[in-house]
Amino acid sequence: MTSLRLLDWRSTDAAGSIVEVFETRAAAHPERLMIRDTHLSITWGDMAKALRGFAGAYGDQVHDRDVAIFMSNGVDFFTTYLSVLFCGGRPALFNAAMPRQSGAKLMDDLKPALVFADHALEFQPDAVQVTADVITGWVENPAEVKNRCTTGTAPSTYFYSGGTTGIPKRILYTQEQVVKAGARMQFGWPLQEAEVFLLIAPFSHIYGFLAGICLPLQCGGTAIIPERFHPADVIDLIEGEKVTVLGGGPPAIYQAIMAAPDISTRDISALRVCPGGGAGFPAEVHKRWYEMTGLRIYEGYGMTEGAPIAVNTDAHGMKVGTVGRAVPDVSIEIVDVETGTKQMPTGEAGEIRIRGPHMMTGYCNNAEETALVLRDGWIHTGDIGTLDDEGFLTITDRKKDMILHKGFNVFPREVEEALISHPAVTAVSVVGAKDERAGEIVVAYVTVQPGQAPSDQDLRDACAQYLVRYKMPERIEIMDALPLTPAGKVDRMALKARANQSPVIA
Repeated sequence: MTSLRLLDWRSTDAAGSIVEVFETRAAAHPERLMIRDTHLSITWGDMAKALRGFAGAYGDQVHDRDVAIFMSNGVDFFTTYLSVLFCGGRPALFNAAMPRQSGAKLMDDLKPALVFADHALEFQPDAVQVTADVITGWVENPAEVKNRCTTGTAPSTYFYSGGTTGIPKRILYTQEQVVKAGARMQFGWPLQEAEVFLLIAPFSHIYGFLAGICLPLQCGGTAIIPERFHPADVIDLIEGEKVTVLGGGPPAIYQAIMAAPDISTRDISALRVCPGGGAGFPAEVHKRWYEMTGLRIYEGYGMTEGAPIAVNTDAHGMKVGTVGRAVPDVSIEIVDVETGTKQMPTGEAGEIRIRGPHMMTGYCNNAEETALVLRDGWIHTGDIGTLDDEGFLTITDRKKDMILHKGFNVFPREVEEALISHPAVTAVSVVGAKDERAGEIVVAYVTVQPGQAPSDQDLRDACAQYLVRYKMPERIEIMDALPLTPAGKVDRMALKARANQSPVIA
């Protein structure tokens, strides 16, 4: 068997910006396909021309200014993002489906010099709409301009955190932080030259950005982008394009692929790397994926304020049920949830706090929120977890997701693990619902294999094998599909609202 020739993530770590990474790769293999969506394909060489064509049209307008991008994954997003950086601008990445009121508030805060979108924006009628024809025009009319991208500690990219409730908080990454985050992503999911990526998570989300923009740039790879996430379409692309790296993300992505009726007959043998992150993976999902594909899901952990934080790897250790060990130069501590200052003994649960070279230094124009999260140089994640004696981190739950039932703490993940042990269950999410007597009750939402119809008692029997009485769900509802956020995570806010609207069964 031929050994893999893996690229060294540390070579990326030394770059001044990801535009520098791009230009080095584009010069080495200009004819290689860089990215393809349902509307357009573009080579590395033509992407270099497009950046200069964009600069000829908009360079002076975006140089040293904030620029907003409202786009779904595609050639247009990738091209516009790199072009703004190439011109020395500061791109702010937004979900394409931003509601009108939220979009208007965010634009009032950012006050961008220009707005680029892949569709008409009701709240920003003068936004520049980028289409396949527009990009082709940039390629065909490249200007004689130089790279004006900044480097090092200069500002690079705005990301937004906390978008499920209230107005998202803006975070500015420097060029150095973007590069170091991308390099550590590569550390977690080692790459060969010219990997073929199937990208699913939104580029505007930190996981989708690192997995979908940074990793393909760093290995000179090819990015394949489906029009939408539908398991049948994704499997077609994996098979037809000989995809080697699955964009992956939360467990819902893997669960949906495994639930496809014909998955066992399809040739997905080119797949090599299967990253996981964005939400905790039940052990049963790991087991089923491995049995079906022969591949491991390498689960990691990160957040918009700093990613990646930890990851399971072949080279540095893997332990199912954990999110792995800290990536290089990152420190992880478990501290008490009351004060956030007392370090907990090995194996005891507490709040996870982190620090590292690619972590945020604060929220823009939001000193109050910054002070809550960033204390004494540590980012307090709001996640509950444990560290074992080998340094593997286990996420127990979010502090805010904890259910308080009759004075007992119930962490949804433990209930989810119990429910998904039933062979008919394909996905599960557990939330709390208000109850006058108990404070909160445990409510579970599940999806099941096509043609399967486990009874309520069947599911309760599965839970009873793992859970003490107070952790047992009071209600279990079977759904056709769990609602997802734009980042592909299960939408707990929607389920919590549903649970609180449903009648409580005594």
